[in-house]
Amino acid sequence: MTHEHYMREAVELARANVNEGGLPFGAVLVRNGEIVARAVNEVHTTNDPTAHAEMQAIRQGSHALATPDLTGAVMYASGHPCPMCFAAMHRCGIRAAYFAYSNEDGEAFGMSTAAMYAEIRRAPEAGELQLRPLKPAGEHGLYEAWQARQA
Repeated sequence: MTHEHYMREAVELARANVNEGGLPFGAVLVRNGEIVARAVNEVHTTNDPTAHAEMQAIRQGSHALATPDLTGAVMYASGHPCPMCFAAMHRCGIRAAYFAYSNEDGEAFGMSTAAMYAEIRRAPEAGELQLRPLKPAGEHGLYEAWQARQA
């Protein structure tokens, strides 16, 4: 199968999701030439703001393969992945992803995540979402406890 074949499937999933009342996002996750997951954006049915097509494909693929390590997998997404989906793909080892519709294509429809990408380039303490360190007094050893359990 070709990259275009997998992408067509992702777009078809997105179109079907629109027909079901959802957002125009579908994803296909492929590893070693085999489709390991097909997913759509499920925010409208789950009320889970993280239920993006790519996230759902990662969840399904990790479950099907019984591992959080998706090294070697390729993601095909109907739309440009948002920063959350990008980070999740990076975290689980996906190093190749293709998208059909760009942020520019989605801009007129409120489907661009370019502003989120700009936001994450700001210093953590300077963004809309304020990230500040706050370790409770006397707290220590959490990571060491984890490391000791790994041995």
